[in-house]
This record gives sequence, structure tokens and C-alpha cells, in this order.
Amino acid sequence: MSNAYLTVSRVDMAFGANQVLKGIDLSVQRGEYISLIGHSGCGKSTVLNIVAGLLKATSGGVIVDGREVNAPGPDRAVVFQNHSLLPWLTVYQNVELAVDKIFRETRTKAERREWILHNLAMVNMSHAMHLLPAQISGGMKQRVGIARALAMEPKVLLLDEPFGALDALTRAHLQDEVIRIQGELGNTVMMITHDVDEAVLMSDRVVMMTNGPAATIGQVMDVPLARPRNRIALAEDKVYNHCRQEILSFLYEKQRKVEPIALSAAFGRQEKAVA
Repeated sequence: MSNAYLTVSRVDMAFGANQVLKGIDLSVQRGEYISLIGHSGCGKSTVLNIVAGLLKATSGGVIVDGREVNAPGPDRAVVFQNHSLLPWLTVYQNVELAVDKIFRETRTKAERREWILHNLAMVNMSHAMHLLPAQISGGMKQRVGIARALAMEPKVLLLDEPFGALDALTRAHLQDEVIRIQGELGNTVMMITHDVDEAVLMSDRVVMMTNGPAATIGQVMDVPLARPRNRIALAEDKVYNHCRQEILSFLYEKQRKVEPIALSAAFGRQEKAVA
């Protein structure tokens, strides 16, 4: 894509002798929502951590809005599967921590307070602003994590399996909230997921990773579904189900995992040796 807002260019990543990523090339447009999907160990989170500046690629690089990524920065906010809230701070204070760090020099105290309240309202957490993390549910904690990330006004929002630890109903509600918020704000989003339905429901494009070691991008699929999206209506949608089938075919036919077979064989050999 030309004039990309986020570019991952020729990225290789090795940890010692272990080649994790090989030749990752990806261009993301401003306001686009993309998901990275693949089997465990394919390096999805490593790609995200390189974009976040938490890891430095062995070779290649990342450019966001014309600037090279060399370190973590407020232009790239990360929401992890673990909400990462400070347990001794209230909901309000957890968001305040990020807002004060970014905007202390450019916004008054009143303006910062108004901005915190605005972001808590956006994720429907205004009613719990004075509660501690231990006093709220897992889904509510993730809402606060998302509010904190959005309050930083990042150029790119990075979501690392943000719904993975939630029950199915909470997960669905929070997915819908993120879809709504992204529609309102037009954020550029990169999300890591294991969930095929989640990837199709939320994304403009789905990036499918090959198995490691030396994982790379195997296929990129457009999701040509109009927004806003309704999960109930999409259940019977031909385009939705075609996209879903395409990802399943890639994951379970083209990139079939062989480790369980190898493990079974290993256990079989062990049992014979014991006998």
C-alpha cells in the first residue's frame, strides 16, 4: 500500500540461534483495523512488541507516521491480555497516571480531569471510577486498560489478545465496545488474536502468520464487510462465512501444527522403553 501510516519493513527477529521471524513486510493505512492470527509460537506478539518498541528487531524496522520506531512511546499504546492496572490506584487514578505523564505540560489540571472522565465514559466505566481493581470484574479491568490507552491519544493502538482471558459473554460485549469506539475515533489498530471469529468480526484485514521457526506472513485477507457490524446479522452472512472459512483453511490445512503428533510419538517411544 502506498502512503502507509504504519510500515513494518523486512523485519527479522532472532533470540540467539532461534530465528523467530523472517522477512516480515506489512503496510497499514491510517484508521485501518488489522488482526494478526496464527498458531501459538508463530511470533504474532513478537511483531506487536517490535511495533511497540518493546523489542528491537534483529534487522529491518518499523515506521509510524513517517518516524522510525526505536523505543516505546506514547504514539503507540499497548493493551495486554493482562490488564496491567496498578492495584493500589483507583480506576480514575490508573487512567490519570497516563494522562498526567503525557499531557502535564500541555493541558491544565481541569482539562486533564475532563479528558479522563471522557475516556472512562467512552468505555462505560464512569460509575466505577473510585473503585480499586480488586473491586471490579475482569471485563471491567480491561475496559479501564483500554480507556487508559485511548487517553494517551496514540497514533496506533496495539491490542495483544485483549479479550483472551474473559468469559464468552463479557468478551462479546467488549468486542462490540471496541468496534464502536474504533468507529467513532478512527483509530489505527493492530490486534493479536487466536480467535477466527473475532478476527473477521473486528478487522478490515486479517494477517495470517506461518508456523515458526522463521515465521513470516503467509496470507493477507481483506474483510469486505460494511461497518458498523452486527455479530448476529453476520452469522448468516455469506461474505463473513467465506472469510472465516479462508482463515480456517489456512490455519488447519496449509499451516497444520505437527507438534501433537511428534509428542504422541515421543510418548509412545517412552512407554515402549519403560515396558
